[in-house]
Amino acid sequence: MRRLKRDPLERAFVRGYQFGLHGKSRDLCPFTLPSVRQAWLNGWREGRSDHWDGLKKGTAAIHRLNQINAVG
Repeated sequence: MRRLKRDPLERAFVRGYQFGLHGKSRDLCPFTLPSVRQAWLNGWREGRSDHWDGLKKGTAAIHRLNQINAVG
């Protein structure tokens, strides 16, 4: 059975979220296509916000990411 791939914008968002959560710079965005780059930056902003709120790496952050994925 073939596995379906997730939406590329969702994947970019999740990667950006992980970068932001770990306190990495937004200058590390690996994407150049404007729509994908914007999704990554949106994820990065969410991750930075959660980082500042103290979610850091761990189960709280994983739970937050699952909430974001369920909504999107």
